[in-house]
Amino acid sequence: MMATQQASGMKPIVRPIRWLIVLAGMAVLSWPAQTPAAEVINPIRLNTVGFLPELPKQATIAMACTNFQLVRSRNGTVLFSGTVSGPNWNSDTAENLFTADFSSVRESGEFTLRVPGVGESAPFTIHPGAFTSTYRTAMLGMYLWRCGTAVSATCEGRTFAHDACHTNDAGLDFTGGKGFHDATGGWHDAGDFNKYVVNAGVSVGVMLRAWEDFSGALKSLKLQLPPETNAVPDYLREVKWELDWLLKMQAADGSVYHMVSARKFDRFEMPEDEVEPRYFSSWSSAATALTAAMLAQAARDYRPFDAAFADRCLQAAQLSYAFLAQHPGRQPTDRQPFSTGIYQIRSESGRLWAAAELWESTGHTNYLHDFETVAQNLDQPVAPEFDYGDVRDLAMFTYLSSHHPGRDPGLVRSVSQALQDAADEVVANATAEGYARPLGTKYFWGCNGTVARQTALLHAAEKISANPKYRTTALGALNYLLGRNYFGRSFVTGVGFEPPLHPHDRLSASLDLGVPCPGRLVGGPQPGARDWADSQADFTRNEIAINWNTALIYALAEFLPE
Repeated sequence: MMATQQASGMKPIVRPIRWLIVLAGMAVLSWPAQTPAAEVINPIRLNTVGFLPELPKQATIAMACTNFQLVRSRNGTVLFSGTVSGPNWNSDTAENLFTADFSSVRESGEFTLRVPGVGESAPFTIHPGAFTSTYRTAMLGMYLWRCGTAVSATCEGRTFAHDACHTNDAGLDFTGGKGFHDATGGWHDAGDFNKYVVNAGVSVGVMLRAWEDFSGALKSLKLQLPPETNAVPDYLREVKWELDWLLKMQAADGSVYHMVSARKFDRFEMPEDEVEPRYFSSWSSAATALTAAMLAQAARDYRPFDAAFADRCLQAAQLSYAFLAQHPGRQPTDRQPFSTGIYQIRSESGRLWAAAELWESTGHTNYLHDFETVAQNLDQPVAPEFDYGDVRDLAMFTYLSSHHPGRDPGLVRSVSQALQDAADEVVANATAEGYARPLGTKYFWGCNGTVARQTALLHAAEKISANPKYRTTALGALNYLLGRNYFGRSFVTGVGFEPPLHPHDRLSASLDLGVPCPGRLVGGPQPGARDWADSQADFTRNEIAINWNTALIYALAEFLPE
């Protein structure tokens, strides 16, 4: 039998989900699905975690049908009946799709969707806290990425743990033996154990943006973390684990080493068993700028809870920004000694972001001047999608949400319009795509992370316009990632129906617990909507990464109850 997952956690519910399969030239047959998970495609495709009572609720059906029923799981009674809309041709998946809309249902509980002639969906909940457990699980995924310390967490009877690892990070000379500098701590980057400042940039930036947008919901939610006696909320405690590492990546002159890495990717083994020498790469302007931005943002977010740490972050941010002023050119890191990931980027948007965050944290007009001088000359101030390679959107979100006086009114208007134009493009993409995917028909490496990250753009647009279409589209992003997609399954380990069991993840594979570390978003299909399988070997589609997970956390945070 296929296992499903409850929205309240990762507890498996084994039940016979019945499908109707049409065989060419034969009668329609029905049986409990027992085919391998990677081959199963659920014809009733919906968010398999849950829905909020007051927000839209839709499912996509990939077989011809006319009506549907919403059924209470506890007793099998029908709560709601409706007629589907469609069919509508979906070009990226080459399907005729029908839509079941049950948005008017407000009753809380566990339900399934029954479609006569097609089958019954995986179970899901309708509840004000439908996403709370998934959020906690995604945060647990971040904790299990911690480097330099032993970690241990129990989830649904299984303990995910590793010993302290990479405690000798890291060498300063590629030939070895020329000294070391402490670079312990931080998060492992992805399915490997290396650590990269550039990817930390968008990851920390999105998480701190989530704190600034949704702290009312985040501040009181307890997470599965080691006990501490300070007053820092659990959410910020987890982000601080990465910030403490970033402070170590800064050299005395303010420049920032680009990464800490072994010369080549390690084999699949426990992180504490990776004993190959690890080295710093040379500083880069991208790493230096992104660090200045992250630490400046952290300075104001941590000040109410840890003033000494906030002061340290601000001083380090100003030091890196001053270094950049003395080195205005683009300086890439030296990648020659490494065959691992590089995160080499051409964009200088990190400097723009650093200026925005330092201005917001200090009010000093020199930072505002630097920001506006560059921003006024941008052809596209806001992009409909962004990642580590270009963080101008994060800079613009901070600029537009600031309450400091002195902004150029004309620039505020033009950036606000650019934000709404970009968000409207995202809404149009979601409206035209059969699964309401806000990235539309674009598929590339890590596109699931981009889908999740677009929710930050949509929320920023909602703040300046109060148009509910942006929130509805952001919810559609979550629905897609949690099961309303071509595969009819969740893309997040340990969450929802038929989640990935074989991500490209060295820790999960080495633990060999039968299920992977929970709460991690896999990269997703590419180059087409149907090009994905749950395969550990396929790092181009089934790897995990901190920039994808932190985007998922933002997307979830918007829909948590305060």
